[in-house]
Formats: sequence, structure tokens, C-alpha cells
Amino acid sequence: MPQLHPCPDDDGNPVVIRMPSTPTPLAAWQEPARLATVTPGGELPGAIHGIPLAPWASAPDSAAGWADLADRALLDEPPFVLPAGMRAAAGAVIVEDDGRVWLVAPSNRFGGYTATFPKGRADSGDSLHCTAIRETFEEAGLQVRLVAFLTDCRRTLTYTRYYIARRIGGTPAAMGWETQAVHLVPIGQLDRVATHHNDFPVIKAAREWIDAHLR
Repeated sequence: MPQLHPCPDDDGNPVVIRMPSTPTPLAAWQEPARLATVTPGGELPGAIHGIPLAPWASAPDSAAGWADLADRALLDEPPFVLPAGMRAAAGAVIVEDDGRVWLVAPSNRFGGYTATFPKGRADSGDSLHCTAIRETFEEAGLQVRLVAFLTDCRRTLTYTRYYIARRIGGTPAAMGWETQAVHLVPIGQLDRVATHHNDFPVIKAAREWIDAHLR
């Protein structure tokens, strides 16, 4: 049965989820080989890997606040060269200590995606760091720290820079209206959950980074 998302859209209108996602049992969150799923406002363990799952109460509420937060992310990364006719965007591949990766399920499969990495277009004047951190919070409810450049990918309308990120707070139960579920996915299952061809280069890059840094 259709359900209302607890968050209205940016214009204050209700968001009807036509085919709601199904949450997994609580035990899945603590088992590295299992996919875990939460829906808006859903039940979660108190923490994963010692990091609490709790709302980010001090999240910025202004463009200047997000920009200040992003300025602390000093990374060694190549220049971003935007191809003609494309819009700049940024996103995050959020990796847990057990090698699982966070994905978001866009509400009503927006854009043809059943699941994907949190990302969004860079607003005028926003840095790519700012965009990746803000979009991750808005779409996944998570507070993250960017730790490494991952890859640049041409998508349908955007050219997107992806960063490796680590979760430092927040809770996926507080996902925004654009997301109907958040998944924590074992690296070996990523291409079975994020099935859109635009994500395949990101998955390949993520696997290579995890193999080099976590195994």
C-alpha cells in the first residue's frame, strides 16, 4: 500500500511512496555479510562500530554553514574539469569499517534508480566538498567526513566527482523526502543493489579503494 513520507518535499507538498521499501531485521545491521535496510523513521541499533546512530542536531542550516564545514576537508585531488554542456555534481561513497557501503533508494525510483550513492548538483558558488557533505546528509541522514578522492564520472546530465567518506554521526532513519530507504550493503553485493549502469564505474572504483585500504 502507498505510504506518505514523513518529510514533505521542498515546496511543502506531501510525498506519496507508491511502492514502499521493506526494512530488514535489526540483527542485519551488526552482521558484515548481510544487507541492512531502514525506511524513514525506522528502528535501528544504537550504534554501528561504536559510532552512534542519532540525529545530527547541529547540522548547518545555511549555505555559509555548509561551506564552513566543507572547508575543513583538505584532500589531495586532481583538478575538476567540467565537460561542455554538463552540470557539476558531487557525491560520497560512505564506507564502514567492515567494508559495507551506504546506498540510498530514491523515492519512487526517481531517475530510474532503485538504489544509488548519495549525490547532487553543485549549487551556484558551492564547492564540490560542500555539495557531497550536504547531499549525503539530505539524502541519507548521515554526517560524514571526506577522506579521499575516488573518481570523476560522466552521468546522464552531470559530471560527478565522488569522494570516499567515513560516517561520523547522523542516522539514516532521518533520510529526507528524496529517499524512501537507506541500505548498508556488502561490497560484493553492490552491483546487485545499485543496478543502474551509471553507477558501475563508481562501484569498480570503490571496490579497488576498499581492497587497497581495508583488506
